Amino acid sequence: MSKPLAIVAGEPNSVSSEIIFKSWKLRKKYNHRPFFVIGSIDLFKLQNKKLKYSIKINEINNNTLPNKLKNDALNIYNVNFNQQKPFQKISTKSNKYIINCFNLAIKLIKSRKIIGFINCPVSKETLFKNKSMGVTEFLSKKSGIKDSEAMLIYNKKLAVSPLTTHIPLKQVSNKIEKKLLIKKIKTINNFYKKFLKKVPKIGVLGLNPHNYSPNKMPEEKNIIIPAIKALKKIKIKLTGPLSPDTSFILNREAKFDVLVGMYHDQVLTPFKTLFDYNAINITLGLPYIRISPDHGIAKNIVGKKIANPKSLIEAIKFFNYIK
Repeated sequence: MSKPLAIVAGEPNSVSSEIIFKSWKLRKKYNHRPFFVIGSIDLFKLQNKKLKYSIKINEINNNTLPNKLKNDALNIYNVNFNQQKPFQKISTKSNKYIINCFNLAIKLIKSRKIIGFINCPVSKETLFKNKSMGVTEFLSKKSGIKDSEAMLIYNKKLAVSPLTTHIPLKQVSNKIEKKLLIKKIKTINNFYKKFLKKVPKIGVLGLNPHNYSPNKMPEEKNIIIPAIKALKKIKIKLTGPLSPDTSFILNREAKFDVLVGMYHDQVLTPFKTLFDYNAINITLGLPYIRISPDHGIAKNIVGKKIANPKSLIEAIKFFNYIK
């Protein structure tokens, strides 16, 4: 039997449990790899009852893995968390619990019990206390990786990757460096070659509107073009810098595998407009595969049974391709 996949429960007072329940019920239509949840079994039982899914839940432990999971039940590796109601207001109370879930997933990776993990959405502002950090940066720091990690928002038709991630817009220009851009694109290229068995066609966006700035040292001329030239010398397939406002239009004919932008919303906004929930967030450059659904906690619809599990299902399906 192939190694199972772990799903880290994420923020307990979000749509995470709902999309997990829905994905489990549909598993036979798309999944070939067994998976289990890392989270509070008591809370999942409460939420299962509240949402009226009537799913059988089975508690597992380290001795159960990797090949003794039950096929007819949602297997959960318990992490203690004391919450009396199925859903409550999001607060820092769950921070330690979420971190403990991540730590257990990493421990299982290191002991080779799992193939990788998916984490369901977290409230970044609550969990990381406004430190301009997301899960990508958090996991990279825990793995001792600096600057070579990359956030890839992936769809089979097109993926995007922002050079800078969860930082204020006014800081972006100062964070763009030739060395950083080279490292990130190398990471993307290596991922496609290793896991997707293809040499990716990558488009690189400029920073400024129409790639023009009146500054004496514009980022395109000073940083982005030199980085592209250096990468082309090692046979990476690159085009750019592309004018940001027409980059997604150019993609219609160019058929890029990845568009690399200079900041988060530059590429995430048009991408999400195009693909909605049919995308996943992959952290590249870690010593393991970590994926998350490409959406947030959706606190406005918690407990309403209307959350879309599409992105989580796509994340689970991705692991079918991993040997």
